[in-house]
Amino acid sequence: MPPITLTIDGREFTVPAGTTILQAAEQAGIPIPVICYHPHLTGNGLCRICSVEAGGRVQSAACVTECGNGMQVQTNSMAVRRGRRTILELLASTVNLEEAPEIQALLDEYAADRHRFPEGERREIPLLDDNPFYQRDYSQCINCWRCVQVCADDAQFAFALNFNGRGFHTTIATFQDQPMPDTTCVFCGQCVGVCPTGALKPKRQALLEEGHDPDEIFFKTKPKRGRRGGVSG
Repeated sequence: MPPITLTIDGREFTVPAGTTILQAAEQAGIPIPVICYHPHLTGNGLCRICSVEAGGRVQSAACVTECGNGMQVQTNSMAVRRGRRTILELLASTVNLEEAPEIQALLDEYAADRHRFPEGERREIPLLDDNPFYQRDYSQCINCWRCVQVCADDAQFAFALNFNGRGFHTTIATFQDQPMPDTTCVFCGQCVGVCPTGALKPKRQALLEEGHDPDEIFFKTKPKRGRRGGVSG
């Protein structure tokens, strides 16, 4: 297919067909913020923080929108910045972002009011501590889907995680909410590695932060053989 020529922030670029706006901007050295997107995972356009003006009726998610011939893209217009700021303010009103440094930096960059929606319902989900390797605190989860993707056919092919519930009450979960040791999880740790908010945290790190003695931590995180030959907490 012939290459695509488009304009990004007033500069003309030519890119291969199939290139997304985000990829084109990265090649041009033009920063576009991302949260749900990860360079080693399939783009899904969930969080919309990467949205840009691209000539459509509404803004386009740069991580999944392919470049088109003659496309005029604005990555940092007033409307784009206002949209990003509102997304960040909505996240801050709902989710505990204390352990999400990249999102905290975006809140500052876009001068977001962390208390703009004081009546917003908070995600209050009990901590899940059912295995010796990592904890799941979905009150810090923004449903970015990274953990689901890396556990599925983007990397591990274990398919231990997926979405559960609808609307505001959608969460990441296991099949029938089974404890991790009873799922297809192989405890590779890739889900923990791609989590941007601290919703998934290594058990040893969590215990160190709580002030536990290293020797105590060793025994608390030592795997035990389960009934079916797997591991359990």
